[in-house]
Amino acid sequence: MELSVAVRAVFAFLCTATIAFTSSDETSIHRRSVPLTTDDTQMAHYFFYQRSEYPKDCRDVQSQCSTSKSSGVYIIKPDGFEEPFEVFCNNDVGGGGWTVIQRRDSGAVNFNRSWSQYQDGFGFLSTEFWLGNEKLSYLTNQADYELRVDIELSNGASFYTTYKGFRITDERGQYKVTHIEPLESNARPFPSICPTNMIYGTCTCQATCEDPNGQSGCYSDCLGSEGCTCPAGFLLQGSDCIRASECGCFVAEANLVIPDGETFVNDDCTQKCSCINNQLICEDYRCSTNAVCDVRNEIRQCYCDEGYEGDGENCPPSVSYRDCQDVYDADHRQDGVYTIMPTGWPGIPFDVHCKMENGGGWTVFQRRNDGSPSFDQNWAAYKNGFGDSRNFWLGNEKLHYLTNQRNYKLRFDITTSSGLAKYAEYTEFQVESESSNYTINKLGIHSGNTGYYLSYNKGKQFSTHDRDNDACGNFNCAEKHKSGWWHSNTWCSCYSYSYCYYFQYSSSCKALCTPHNLNGVYNGGNGERIFSYYYYYYNYYCSPQFVEMKIRPSS
Repeated sequence: MELSVAVRAVFAFLCTATIAFTSSDETSIHRRSVPLTTDDTQMAHYFFYQRSEYPKDCRDVQSQCSTSKSSGVYIIKPDGFEEPFEVFCNNDVGGGGWTVIQRRDSGAVNFNRSWSQYQDGFGFLSTEFWLGNEKLSYLTNQADYELRVDIELSNGASFYTTYKGFRITDERGQYKVTHIEPLESNARPFPSICPTNMIYGTCTCQATCEDPNGQSGCYSDCLGSEGCTCPAGFLLQGSDCIRASECGCFVAEANLVIPDGETFVNDDCTQKCSCINNQLICEDYRCSTNAVCDVRNEIRQCYCDEGYEGDGENCPPSVSYRDCQDVYDADHRQDGVYTIMPTGWPGIPFDVHCKMENGGGWTVFQRRNDGSPSFDQNWAAYKNGFGDSRNFWLGNEKLHYLTNQRNYKLRFDITTSSGLAKYAEYTEFQVESESSNYTINKLGIHSGNTGYYLSYNKGKQFSTHDRDNDACGNFNCAEKHKSGWWHSNTWCSCYSYSYCYYFQYSSSCKALCTPHNLNGVYNGGNGERIFSYYYYYYNYYCSPQFVEMKIRPSS
C-alpha cells in the first residue's frame, strides 16, 4: 500500500530563480548560482526560476513559470525559516501545487524514529520520507492550507481525502494540530479514524462473534469496499475487535467460533455443540448403529445408512417392517439382523434376527449356543431382553407386541447332544401383556419330532426367580429350574424318579414344573438343565447343543 500526505496553500506566490536537486543523503540540499550548461539542462533534477527569491511552498513554485509545472524536487523557504530546503512538489493531482510532507511506498525507511528525528525530518524525497515537524510548522503558519491524503492499496484501488484549515503549532506547542475540517473525499472511512483495535484494509462483510463467516450482513462502514476491519484472528463484537477465543461460542477443540443458531460436531461424532444467543452448549452425541459419522456438503454429523432415515442418532428403516415376514416379502432373503417396528410399539424401532429358511420370515426371539450369558435372569431382564447374537432373549414386552399384531405360529429347533436336528411347530402362539404377566394365551396344534406337551404351558403366566407366578404352592419353579419360563403347577409334587428333568426338592422328593425348560442352565445339573419332551412317556432331549425359538405369521 502506498500513502502520501501533502499540503497546499489556498493562494499562490511568484517565481524565484533557484536550482535544486536531490542528494543521495537524507534531506540534503544543494544550491548553485552559476549559469547552467547544456549538460546541466539534461539533468532530470534541475529546475529553473526567474527571480532570486525562494518560493514559500509548492503552490508558489507552480505559479512561476512553465518549466516548474511538472512534479519533482524543488527548493523552498517558508516565511521566517532560516534556511531554504528541498521538498517534493506534486503537480499531478488536485490541480497541483501540493507540498508533500510524507510518503510511504515500500517500507524501505524505518518510521519508528525519535522526537528529534521527526522534528528535523528523515528519509529520501525520491522514495519514503517525513519532511520534519519544524518545517511543517513554518509552512502551515504562513497561509491557510489544505491537507490531502492519497492512499493506493495493494489491489490497485486508490482514493483521497482533503481537509481545510490544516495548521500545526511550534515545538513549544508539541506540534499540535490546531484546526482541521473535512473538505472532500472519494472514499470512507478515512484510515486515521480506525479504532486502535482495528486495521485499514479490504473489507467485505465484517465477521462478528455471532456471525464469524460474515454471511448474514455487512458492517455499515464497510459495504464491500476498503475500510476499518478486524485483523486476522479477531472478530467484531459490538464496536470492538476481540480475539476469536474470547467469543461466547468458541470451540477450543476445533479452534473456531460457531455462528449463532448453528451447531458443530467433533471429528468422531461423539459431541455436538450448539450456539444459542452467543452461548455455547455442548452435549454427548452418538450415531445410530444404522448410521455413519461423515462430512457431507461441508457439514459433519451422523448420517443414516441406505435404507434408513432419521437424524443420524435415530435411524428407523425407511420401509417400516412389522416383523421378519415383512422383511422377507421385501425380497430380503438372507438370514441376518434387521430393524422392525411392530404395530403399536411405543418405543423406537429395534433389531431382530431373521431366519429365511423353512418358508422364511421367522422372527427369532430366543437362541442358545453356549453357557454365556446365564439365563437365570430377573423379571426386568426377561421383560426388556438380554444377551448377544449367540445367546439371547428378545424380551417379553417386544414378544407381546409382536404376537398381537397378527396371527402367528411358533417353531423351535433343537440340536441334540448327539448332534441330531429336531423341531416343533404350533399353529398358534400369542403372549398377553405385562398386566397378565405375559401369559401364553394361544398355542395351536403341535407338529414335529420334539416339543410335545408344550400345551401344558398354555394359559400359564411367565415366572422368574424374583417374580413367582407359577401357582405351585410347594416351591418357586423358576428358582428350582434356574430359568424364566411359563412354568406350570401341574406336576409340582414329589416323585421318586431320577430323570434329567427332575430337580431334588428334598432328600425324598424330586419334582418338575414343565415338560420343556428351554431357558435352563446350559449343560447344567438335573432339573436345572435345558430339556425338551419329544413324544413318548419319559422321552426327553436333555442338554441339547443348540436351541432356537421363533415366530412367523400363520396366514
